Amino acid sequence: MKRFYFLLLILTSGSAFAQKNALRADVAKKAASIEQKIIAWRRDFHEHPELGNNELRTSEIITKHLQSLGMIVTSGVAKTGVVGILNGGKSGPVVALRADMDGLPVTERGNLPFASKVRTTYNGQETGVMHACGHDTHMAILMGVAEVLASMKKNIPGTIKFIFQPAEEGVQSGEEGGAELMVKEGVLKNPAVEVIFGLHINSQTPVGDITYRPGGTMASVNDMKITVMGRQAHGAYPWSSIDPVVISAQIINNLQTIVSRNLNVTENAGVVTIGAINGGIRSNIIPEKVEMLGTIRNLSKDDEAMFIDRVKTIVTKTAESGGGTAEVQIPYSYHYPVTFNDPALTSKMLPSLKATAGADHVRLKPAVTGGEDFSFYQEKIPGLFIFLGGMTKGKDPLKAPSHHTPDFFIDESGFVLGVNALSNLALDYMVLKK
Repeated sequence: MKRFYFLLLILTSGSAFAQKNALRADVAKKAASIEQKIIAWRRDFHEHPELGNNELRTSEIITKHLQSLGMIVTSGVAKTGVVGILNGGKSGPVVALRADMDGLPVTERGNLPFASKVRTTYNGQETGVMHACGHDTHMAILMGVAEVLASMKKNIPGTIKFIFQPAEEGVQSGEEGGAELMVKEGVLKNPAVEVIFGLHINSQTPVGDITYRPGGTMASVNDMKITVMGRQAHGAYPWSSIDPVVISAQIINNLQTIVSRNLNVTENAGVVTIGAINGGIRSNIIPEKVEMLGTIRNLSKDDEAMFIDRVKTIVTKTAESGGGTAEVQIPYSYHYPVTFNDPALTSKMLPSLKATAGADHVRLKPAVTGGEDFSFYQEKIPGLFIFLGGMTKGKDPLKAPSHHTPDFFIDESGFVLGVNALSNLALDYMVLKK
């Protein structure tokens, strides 16, 4: 009897192996055949970026594409999101694939023929709008995955939910949006999603490479607003003032001691950054108020709680020491948890990534202090978030323009690998569940 079960296990494993190989070969062939369509979609999105919760044109294009593939499509999810459901020809688990949709308030500086010339007002300032983080790429890749897998519908052992999510970069104060709102509106239900996969293009990783990390891979994010109140006076008579500019300068310096003196840097990284300072209107007037915007990044919940407590203490006590007062709002407009790749799921799917890209092109990566609201899905179900190379081979990663910058650049030759990777993660997971 034991021998019978052993032989049955071998036959079953062999059948699953053969099925996965056949599906991968079909995916690779179909993905290669639509490479130019994927590039065209990406260029169109890049030329017409839209900020979070305003991705109306983008949403319409995605909706029409998914409908053309015969999917069950719901638009207007979490304001401008789109969800497509592809029911396979065989029974099996429900797997979700996600792409983000929004651009950034960044003015593009490159000379691409499809460069963005879109302008808008953001936080009261005139600015350009640019896909400076690669979300145009993510959408185009997932649209390609949708087309490839829809053409294989009868052979898919389960259901795939395609999630096109708005506002990953956050929303302005007072708004809701992004993955948090999608989860709140039930995107992981009806049908209930078992696991979720996502990817992010990386401008400093060579084309052809995929990187990953089990456990905490991207930091939690808390944005903050600090308001420092003093007493206004003529700039010639500073002794008549309580100077919020000087107090703010001291606050900025003192905040850096959290990383250098409170964080155990042998265990995790952490960041406190002030990105905007606004105060005063004239050179010879000491203002009454200074406002600062900043961000806090952590890789564990304990560190996150410690950072928030220390920021509040340092800000308020530094202001008091200068005779002023200060208010701290954390989070100010958004908070993302740690992006946590389920270790068991990561281990289970690693062979799929290696089979897709080649073992030499799949590498473990260090944790990063960038944030991702993909983490809201991972709080509810196991998820795996990977990074796809988008830098031209042979380039120096230290010289390649980074994300969120005017010169951000992506090599389009890596898109097909992204289509293969997401498709194979979904299909291999389904086959392994049988």
